[in-house]
Amino acid sequence: MGKSVISIVSGASEETHAVGTILGQQSLPGDIIALMGDLGTGKTTLTQGIARGLSVPEEYYVTSPTFTLINEYPGRLPLYHFDVYRLAGACDLEEMGYEEYFYGRGVVVIEWAEKLIGILPEEALHIHLTRISDETRKIEISCHFGIAAGLKRALEEGGHI
Repeated sequence: MGKSVISIVSGASEETHAVGTILGQQSLPGDIIALMGDLGTGKTTLTQGIARGLSVPEEYYVTSPTFTLINEYPGRLPLYHFDVYRLAGACDLEEMGYEEYFYGRGVVVIEWAEKLIGILPEEALHIHLTRISDETRKIEISCHFGIAAGLKRALEEGGHI
């Protein structure tokens, strides 16, 4: 199955958050969202939006689990938020039993997913964030054609494309 790329320019962290909210609203059980990009490009901000789109209650402050590796949040679907910045590679994740999360009924969001390319399922959404300026980010979403049409329509309706 072919892939499509959706490009968005976000002019503020609020816009990045809003894009994440739409991604969360569109997410289905078993989805894996692989976030890639340098420090400060908005990976955690996007994840916070995904959490809100999954109806994670406001009292849960979504932070990057850099030292714990994974945070779990309840919502319409459970959100499993990985931050693999400190890992050397995929072999470090095997001890955690990552497959239970990757092939479960929740939504998995992985910051620094470029370290796990070899184990990510083909169906994963790949999102690359690039810093253009202090406030502006380029968000490129690569996903299968079957997912792209609905996602693109939702982003257009939300005023992000």
